[in-house]
Amino acid sequence: MEDLPSGLIIGISIGVVIGVILAVLALLCHRVHRRHPHIGNSSSRRAVTIPIRKNAADACTVLSDSSVGTETPKTPIQYGTSMWFGSVRKSNMVSATGILEYSYKDLQKATCNFSTLIGQGAYGPVYKAQMPTGDTVAVKVLATDSTQGKKEFHTEVMLLGRLHHRNLVNLIGYCAEKGQYMLIYVYMSRGSLSSHLYDEVLEPLSWDLRVHIALDVARGLEYLHDGAVPSVIHRDIKSSNILLDESMGARVADFGLSMEERVNKYASNIRGTFGYLDPEYISTRTFTKKSDVYSFGVLLFELVAARNPFQGLLEHVEVAAMTTDGKSGWEEIVDSRLNGKYNVQELNDVSTLAYKCLNSLPKKRPSMREIVQVLARVIESRRSLQHHKQLSATPEEVSISVDQLHQRSPISRHRRVQSADSTTESC
Repeated sequence: MEDLPSGLIIGISIGVVIGVILAVLALLCHRVHRRHPHIGNSSSRRAVTIPIRKNAADACTVLSDSSVGTETPKTPIQYGTSMWFGSVRKSNMVSATGILEYSYKDLQKATCNFSTLIGQGAYGPVYKAQMPTGDTVAVKVLATDSTQGKKEFHTEVMLLGRLHHRNLVNLIGYCAEKGQYMLIYVYMSRGSLSSHLYDEVLEPLSWDLRVHIALDVARGLEYLHDGAVPSVIHRDIKSSNILLDESMGARVADFGLSMEERVNKYASNIRGTFGYLDPEYISTRTFTKKSDVYSFGVLLFELVAARNPFQGLLEHVEVAAMTTDGKSGWEEIVDSRLNGKYNVQELNDVSTLAYKCLNSLPKKRPSMREIVQVLARVIESRRSLQHHKQLSATPEEVSISVDQLHQRSPISRHRRVQSADSTTESC
């Protein structure tokens, strides 16, 4: 070593130092790569955290002729702490919620460039759409300048992706494209319950049909409260949110304000429709299943009296309650258009039930399951009475009775009165 030139020694030393530094850097890069293996392409490989509902009731429904593609799913969009999941671009692949996605172009064509307006919701218009398969659907276009409209869109897709019941309006698709948010539903050809109660052009609903509608709505709410896991509180039960199908069956619609039941039910802002709101909710800002029960009680009295909650319905009810024992004597509030064609006992049973739903103490209100049982008994008692009358009648009377029943059937009569909206339209 003593014979080596000093310059060579310095060069070797510098080389060793550089080699050590490079080795350290290589080790650090290796560790970083092991911790973050997808840097640079994480958005294309991000995993969806909600499993696809392979057997969802609506997953097999085809409403467009778009072919199923194999493109990569869209990157999820953040909604605060929630995750909104897109589906396959321009195809009908089943989304993470089991609801199908449609392109803006598909819906623009199906609605004749959004010219088939059939209604106006709280957050945007509703259009009738004729899909290439021949199916008729309803398309709700949510206002793009409405923050609440976007929340409603998110809530309905995430909730209705797992809720399936014959008395709920089925969500069968959505569109989230070009800044537009649209929801696609099963088309309810008979429109809303409110239109049948207040539109003078339409024939008044018979008493029997009103009770059947009440039972349908009650069963839908019972499913939300006791059948869904976790339970769901609707929060906006009213006659305009009850839609009727071709056979006059009723379904609960509009889940934009709905929420899953949780420990903390406090709401900073009061949401819903005044006239149907539970006073307890207004004073405490706490919404529970019994708040839905209160709203249902208002709806029951609306069916009985055909009077709008905004036009003194509950005041009318309270005056009647003062002159009755709460269990009978409700004839003074009944819809005059029925012309006395109702069963007095059924009227008193339904009105008594409705009045219990309006109890100022939520814990004293019946549950939706108890409400279903009461309404089912009312209908069963009617059927038993009709059966007993038929058994005791002569053959001639039975023949006349059957003919009259067919002629007076509220459902068959309403089927014969076809509305313009129920016909097939083309652009």
